[in-house]
Amino acid sequence: MRRSVSSRLLVEIVEPADVVLAVAVSSRDLATETISFWLDGVELWATELDSGHGTRLHRVRDLSPGMFSVMYDAVVDGRAAPPPVDEIDLVEYLRPSRYCESDRLAGFAHSEFRGLEGRDLLNAVSSWVGTRVFYVSGSSRPIDGAVSTLLAQEGVCRDFAHLVIAILRARGVPARLVAVYAPGLEPMDFHAVVEAFVDGEWLVVDATCLAPRRGLVRIATGRDAADTAFLTSLRGSVVLSSLEVTAVMDSPLPDDDVTAASVLG
Repeated sequence: MRRSVSSRLLVEIVEPADVVLAVAVSSRDLATETISFWLDGVELWATELDSGHGTRLHRVRDLSPGMFSVMYDAVVDGRAAPPPVDEIDLVEYLRPSRYCESDRLAGFAHSEFRGLEGRDLLNAVSSWVGTRVFYVSGSSRPIDGAVSTLLAQEGVCRDFAHLVIAILRARGVPARLVAVYAPGLEPMDFHAVVEAFVDGEWLVVDATCLAPRRGLVRIATGRDAADTAFLTSLRGSVVLSSLEVTAVMDSPLPDDDVTAASVLG
């Protein structure tokens, strides 16, 4: 399986800034890639940082006002090995987090999904969110979390993922958010899905059902969108001017039985 992915970002630096990008695929050993950073036509250097689970961050410091651009291209051959199981992850991904307020949803989760466990619980939560929440582009704010999504019953992929994660954690299932390139996604963009620890492995679920899970390419993994954002400003003022993402496969998109277990590769 070969997947070709790319991203192009154009960012206006309004005030001097430090930024962190999460656009590179985590499967470095399987990828042939190029990445470059430019400010008003002058190429810059970035520091690559390891954020765990294969997440590769690129930090660019001391950007002066101007137009900052990022260009990333990669070809990924094959599928990565299943993610390892680390005992600390089974603790970390049970805790409430900024966008996944599992403590506030505990009562709802236990009453709505009482008696369900394992894959039955995973499928039920994904189906419930996928059928009760409407996908509406631009409907949510950067500060909205799982509780806001539950009340509004609309959102984008990260909102679907946050609500699934919060419910699963409230039911005692470790769950985390994964930012991915997603062949078949329409409209094309960065995508967010969920990994949940069930039956001894990390299984991927996507309540939006917008792209086949076997084609996904991992970028960043974390507690929620705060850990996996494609662009983070650590200081200063920046404005995203344009974003272009592509993700294609060299073969027809695979079928995806949403009730079947799937591992992100």
